[in-house]
Amino acid sequence: MKINKIIFNIKRLYKGYVKKYLKNILIALFLSFLVAGTTSAIAWLLDPAVKKIFLENDKTYALVIPILIVLAFSTKGISLYLARSITVVLGNRVKQQLQNELAGSILLSDTEALESKHTGKYISHLTYDVGLVNALSSTALLNLMKDSLTLISLLFVMFYQNWKLAIFSLIMMPLSAFVARSLGKRIGKATTKGGESSGKLAAFLSEIFKGSRMIRIYQKEEAEQNKATTVIDDLVEKNIKIGSVMIRATPIMETLTGIMIAALIFYSGKLIVSNELDINNFFSFLAAMMLAYQPVRSLATLNMGIHQGISAAKRILPIIDSKIVDKNEGKDLKLSNGDIEFKNVNFKYSSRENSILDNINLKIKSGEMTALVGHSGAGKSTIMNLIPKFYETSKGEIMIDNQSINNFSIRSLRKNISMVSQDVILFDDTVRKNIGYAKENASRNNIEGVQFYAADVGKFLVEHPEYAGKIRTIILDPARAGVAPKTMKKIINLGAERMVYVSCNPATQARDTELLSEAGYSIKKFSLVDQFPHTSHIETVVLFEK
Repeated sequence: MKINKIIFNIKRLYKGYVKKYLKNILIALFLSFLVAGTTSAIAWLLDPAVKKIFLENDKTYALVIPILIVLAFSTKGISLYLARSITVVLGNRVKQQLQNELAGSILLSDTEALESKHTGKYISHLTYDVGLVNALSSTALLNLMKDSLTLISLLFVMFYQNWKLAIFSLIMMPLSAFVARSLGKRIGKATTKGGESSGKLAAFLSEIFKGSRMIRIYQKEEAEQNKATTVIDDLVEKNIKIGSVMIRATPIMETLTGIMIAALIFYSGKLIVSNELDINNFFSFLAAMMLAYQPVRSLATLNMGIHQGISAAKRILPIIDSKIVDKNEGKDLKLSNGDIEFKNVNFKYSSRENSILDNINLKIKSGEMTALVGHSGAGKSTIMNLIPKFYETSKGEIMIDNQSINNFSIRSLRKNISMVSQDVILFDDTVRKNIGYAKENASRNNIEGVQFYAADVGKFLVEHPEYAGKIRTIILDPARAGVAPKTMKKIINLGAERMVYVSCNPATQARDTELLSEAGYSIKKFSLVDQFPHTSHIETVVLFEK
């Protein structure tokens, strides 16, 4: 990733998501100062500890210094706890905002653009990529502040004890930075590929759930299992590669640390022999350098986390920016008759070279039934999808009551349109929630005298006694097991004049027919519908009347 792109994405994340929590960041920064100060104090206290306690046998210092060390460690621990608590909340708030904006952008994005990308990839963005940005804005941010300040404070201690030895120790740091940068680039690339594989798995699972019946009908379980194995194996390989790149830093950093300590001991020995370094200064310096090991290692590997987070942001932010801004917001469509007219309409999917619709002229009058007939792929569904502006025309205009739909807000346009799609969607929510869509649709279309209820069939008349003796028609569409006998008795007790029974299992329907016959219902009409060609399954529709 180019440096200017990295800077751009960082600025974007900060201004859009992190800046509002600046107060929290400043508090975490102050706590990081405390962590850094107490850490350096621990190292510095070894100087008087060795000199006064071990060399001069001062009993006062033997009591005071251990107390000070305990206080330093306690302050460090409490400060670190509070700082982490703040950044954890900050990271999750950023995650929350990103997920909300992603969900909103998906709902408001261009339909064609939405359909060009598989559902699984969006799921991967909402979970995997947002998680990486969360880590960037919490763990990475805290470590950057805490470890940078700690390293600087420890360097002050090291220079205070012996400037020659401090300069000598600093020679190894550029090498650590170079290794970290190299590993960071590799982890960024590996993470991008890992995110793609995660999206493929999510997409595959989505297809499995959606097409489970078709898979079973055509006995493709084994083929899909093999596909699942391939997708999962690919994801595992990508995750292994990510992990291997990340843990590769461990032996490298351990080796560099060993070389640093060995060189330090060698050079310190020379300074002690030449009386340029006292033993108490050496121990304090050594403690400072050993305590600096963790922040140096953390900062060296921090580059990886930053690359991961920035790579994820690079994938997320364009989706957030892709939502449609309705330029005609507030301009409402006023209907008089509801006549629809296509004038020289052209349309082409961006993924195809050839046009689907070419110079289409069409008039649909209000109050009439119009059928569009043609072979698969002729553009029938496309014409229907152009009216509510799911897609934008390439050329021409669509008119409603001699008004171009391009002159009105999308919300206003769709408020005046009802569609019955060939794809039936049942939301993964309560029955009441799904019925709510029907309520809203009826209200938008000024349909009065219609009520929607989500209730237990056995308790309906108890909860709504005003409907006793007024229920005329009941439509039954049970599962293959049919209607449970107890439930069927409750349905019969509603006293409907007629029942329409739709069943995918004639055997259970025949069983329930006996109960209905005993209750005074007789068969008036019977129809068979072959909804599952090339299979033994058939749909039966029976009209019962009293």
